[in-house]
This record gives sequence, structure tokens and C-alpha cells, in this order.
Amino acid sequence: QVQLVESGGGLVQAGGSLKLTCVASGIIFRQNDVGWFRQAPGDSRAQRELVASRTTIGSTSYHDSVKGRFTIFRDNAKNTAYLQMNSLTLEDSGSYYCAVGPTVSQLWAFDSWGPGTQVTVSP
Repeated sequence: QVQLVESGGGLVQAGGSLKLTCVASGIIFRQNDVGWFRQAPGDSRAQRELVASRTTIGSTSYHDSVKGRFTIFRDNAKNTAYLQMNSLTLEDSGSYYCAVGPTVSQLWAFDSWGPGTQVTVSP
């Protein structure tokens, strides 16, 4: 059974940085694409946004709102994905979740969500 555990969130001032970590188990991580979703305060799970994804061959994609500020990378030897977030804004606040799947499009169908990690950006 797939298990994902996110960490690294916290309270940061606008303009600051955070690095999120997602550790995967129960899956052949290197054979799966990975992505980070953001659920803004007050939004439902269905409203989560895919802010970054990285395929098994290293192709990346970013939500327009985070381009140039966020970087997704992975360490397959550690079954771990990361999200480096720089120049954080108030709109980046929310709960962040990672997901895995055979393709990026299938990240949206992921249903073994971890606990997520909370990011709060203050003025």
C-alpha cells in the first residue's frame, strides 16, 4: 500500500523560503511521476491545485502562480520528492500534499493521500 509522508512546512514571512519533503513507501518510486498539490485555506480537497510535477525522466511542469519560484526535484535512491519554495507570497499559504502515479495526468486520481504539511506565509 502506498504511503506518503510530507514534512517541512511551517510559518514563514513573505519573501522567505521553505523546502518540503515527501517520503514514499509501498511503491516503486522511481517508476512513478510525482507531484505536489496545494489546498488553500477554506478550499475542499476537490479544489487542490497541482503546483508542480516531475516525471520519471525529469520533465517538470509548474502552475503559473509558482513558475520561477518553486522547484520540484526527487531522489529516487531515497524514495523522496522535494519542493523548494522561494519568494513565498501570502497566496502560497495552504496545505501541501504529494502524489505519485504512472503519469502526471493520473496524479489527479491519486487517493492515498498523506497527512500533508501546512505552509503559512505571513505579511
